Amino acid sequence: MERRRNRLEAASCNGVRTLIVRAGDFFGAPTSNSWFAQGLIKPGKPVRSILYQGKPTVGHAWAYLPDVAATIAQLLEREAELDSFDVFHFAGHWCEPGVEMGHAIQARVGEPTPSIRQFPWALAYALSPFVTVFREMLELGCLRQRPLRLDNATLVALPGAEPHTPIDATLRATLLG
Repeated sequence: MERRRNRLEAASCNGVRTLIVRAGDFFGAPTSNSWFAQGLIKPGKPVRSILYQGKPTVGHAWAYLPDVAATIAQLLEREAELDSFDVFHFAGHWCEPGVEMGHAIQARVGEPTPSIRQFPWALAYALSPFVTVFREMLELGCLRQRPLRLDNATLVALPGAEPHTPIDATLRATLLG
């Protein structure tokens, strides 16, 4: 990822304006290409269990897609104030401990309360040569082992606030989607 960042930064010196917005794991509807939809729950089915991928005690950042989109739109509206290469961090929803997202899903789903199970990492290792999502998960595995909290101070300084939909509303929309 850093190689891509470096290439983009070099391109910005040649007139390619670049805006990078870093965020936690995406969730929101409609998206099937996220850890939330491919791992935590099974899309289109009742939530009977939640597959948690990290250490339950390690904090984790989540980014609600409509909030990220609104943030990017706000930044683009202020393009004249941006450098030719700019990087912002979107804080989103911080879950400390990380399993808090699983608990929030449990609370939103209600009865019967779905169980929270640990992701079978041994299976991901075995299937990673054949399953792209497992290969990508293993590349970012360090994010599941230690907390990575995104500091949005620079982002908030420019537009004045980061869009932040309350977690219950985000989960309602995501689970319905």
